[in-house]
Amino acid sequence: MKKSLQIGGVFVGLIVGAGFTSGQEIMQFFTSFGFIGIAGAFFATFAFSFLGMILAQLGSQLQTTSHKDVIYYMGGRSIGLILDLFITLCLFSVAVVMFAGSGAMFHQMFGISPAIGSIVMVCLTIGTLLLNVQNIMQIIAMLTPYLMTVIFIILMYSLWTMDLSLLEANQLAQMQQPANSNWFISALLYVSYNIVIGAAMLIVMGGTVKDRKVAGLGGIFGGLMLGTLILLINIALFVKIDVVAGVDMPTLALAMQIHPFVGTLVAIALLGMMYSTAVGMFYTFTVRFITPTHPLFKPALIFVGTVGFVASFIGFSNLVGKVYASMGYLGFGLIVIVVFTWWKKRRL
Repeated sequence: MKKSLQIGGVFVGLIVGAGFTSGQEIMQFFTSFGFIGIAGAFFATFAFSFLGMILAQLGSQLQTTSHKDVIYYMGGRSIGLILDLFITLCLFSVAVVMFAGSGAMFHQMFGISPAIGSIVMVCLTIGTLLLNVQNIMQIIAMLTPYLMTVIFIILMYSLWTMDLSLLEANQLAQMQQPANSNWFISALLYVSYNIVIGAAMLIVMGGTVKDRKVAGLGGIFGGLMLGTLILLINIALFVKIDVVAGVDMPTLALAMQIHPFVGTLVAIALLGMMYSTAVGMFYTFTVRFITPTHPLFKPALIFVGTVGFVASFIGFSNLVGKVYASMGYLGFGLIVIVVFTWWKKRRL
């Protein structure tokens, strides 16, 4: 049970930075559909649990230390290569979104140019990888339960101070820009892009245990925790839609309503989650092409970081809607292959 919970915790910790921190993701993929967005959240919970179970079990079965082993096992040489390159590209895209998210947060909190916040995040990310400061990542990992506690407090506050009726909230929510016009497809897209992000680490974590049931249970636990977070944030945004509509960082806006000091604490936690995700995505992307011991590794980090900084000028909200949705559509292929592999194994 302890190992299963550990696997589930890592699964959640990796996805939190890209899928939950700002609230913008939940807003576009769930809250913008009003009441029916709740159904989307329940579907996402089931999908995360099911896919998490399969990926962790495949990692355990193959006792792998790299996601590539499982990807090529599922898709063969040709499809496996395509999936490998696709996942690698997604890692870079998520890092860019984190850079843009940092800029949006600095702008919302202090009213300064988003470019300043993006530069700070890019420099921190590159600096961490150049100096190989692993202890910083351990400290950042401790922010996850802290962030979850704050989100629960925000939810309780939102429910307690709700000014709108449920029907009014539903009408306002449906006026927001969704990631897709259909609630079911939107929920599936959300699961799809997050699975693309989390698949590599979940597979590797599954490979650390020999018991497939333990690994599979870890994937299920992670899915249930992710689903709970979706529901909590979705409800908080829904009941305070009059406050968060049109805001880049809805979660931060709700925290600022409680008290500016609470907003500052939340901003620190959100930046920590973004930083953690940016470092993980950035590193994994770079080592896919150049090993850390290669003389060109450090120059490559600086070059890729510069490209990522320029790409972040597209804007956080635009990146969430376009990049994540595109990743979701392309990620459907990964989901189909994962489910087909599971079905084939059950038949055998």
